[in-house]
Amino acid sequence: MTVSSINETESPVAAKPVFKPVHAVRGMNDIVPPESARWEWLEEQVRSVMQRWAYRNIRTPVLEHTGLFVRGLGEVTDIVEKEMYSFTDRADKTGDADHLSLRPENTAGVVRAVTEHNLLYDGGKRLYYMAPMFRRERPQRGRYRQFHQVGAEALGFAGPEVDAEIILLAHALLQQLGLRDVRLELNSLGQPAERLQHRAALIAYFEAHKDELDEDARRRLHSNPLRILDTKNPAMQALAQQAPKLLDYLGEQSLKHFEQVQAILDANGVAWQINPRLVRGLDYYNLTVFEFITDALGAQGTICGGGRYDYLIEQIGGKPAPAVGWAFGVERVLELLKEQQIAVPAQVPQAYAVVAEPASLPQVMAVLTQLRQAGVAVQMHAPADSAQGLGSFKSQFKRADASGAAWALVFGPDELARGEVTLKPLRGGEQTQLALADIPALAARIQSSLG
Repeated sequence: MTVSSINETESPVAAKPVFKPVHAVRGMNDIVPPESARWEWLEEQVRSVMQRWAYRNIRTPVLEHTGLFVRGLGEVTDIVEKEMYSFTDRADKTGDADHLSLRPENTAGVVRAVTEHNLLYDGGKRLYYMAPMFRRERPQRGRYRQFHQVGAEALGFAGPEVDAEIILLAHALLQQLGLRDVRLELNSLGQPAERLQHRAALIAYFEAHKDELDEDARRRLHSNPLRILDTKNPAMQALAQQAPKLLDYLGEQSLKHFEQVQAILDANGVAWQINPRLVRGLDYYNLTVFEFITDALGAQGTICGGGRYDYLIEQIGGKPAPAVGWAFGVERVLELLKEQQIAVPAQVPQAYAVVAEPASLPQVMAVLTQLRQAGVAVQMHAPADSAQGLGSFKSQFKRADASGAAWALVFGPDELARGEVTLKPLRGGEQTQLALADIPALAARIQSSLG
């Protein structure tokens, strides 16, 4: 099928084909200026914090084998059952076709990469990522079909101090972003044997109240009863609240691990509260789980969540090793920044070049290149229609002011004849003439005056 057969329709008036607009896929959004500047600022804050905490960047493919997520997330999770974008790839030379999925989360992919490249051969690793994920959900505020996550994973460390470290890392990042009124909720899922005892008690409890269960709860009753505690159905809140609590089934070691996490958070002045219904949405968690929650975004209140997953590495085919991590939703964090009216620096040039004559452009652009090499952000005026020339000084200064630049670099014929440029402040102040031959002095003047 040709592109024209998809995008063109016959016009009854003219022979020339009419092209229909092509729109983005529903729930998958373009990020365009000036909004993209907010994303870049957030990414810079993430890199800054991760560097200080000695976490190193990892990048994994968008596409993975579907079996990775089935094995890692669990067959009866909503993500695997309903939300993954999966397809069968073309058969290779052997005649076998791969079953592939766009990643719905990245912990399984990070674990796969760590295992495949034997990254734990010389000890634990602290890693982070920033990447798009994909789930076929109903798009709504803070939840999209292509969404972006920042995540941190500490692999090969078993102690509660690393659970606390990863929580403190998330807390530090949220503080760096300036976010307020975000609470930390904790729980412990214990170990598999403890969860089995709790699971039996949960099933017995919910079976005794079967008439009160909704369709989702009945479906999960024997496959994943722990998820019933995470119900969002208002009619089931009281029932879930009174269900047996996993904390009551934890053994001495699990309780000690959880208490040590709390003690470290207390020593660092980080407030927390226990939520016995906090179970997280994926099967691979054990021991500590946590969420950072805001009430400012309605139903999409969890902005960061994670926990310990000591059995996932072995489950995916690696040598048994402990691990703990978290992820936060970039779109939700940016939404919260807006909601709390936290200013994000605008992405504007430091200087804007105003050029009198097209004939001087080769000389002017050579100067601008040298200024950029010296670290100055410069935007040059360019008209939409070159046949009309560069436009008047008045129109160029209008564009310079609208650009947000602090300075106009005025390349008039008199200045160029003297080997100079006029440095004119666009936000008030005296203009000066500086020599074009002394680029370092010109660059220093522009940058020092910007504070």
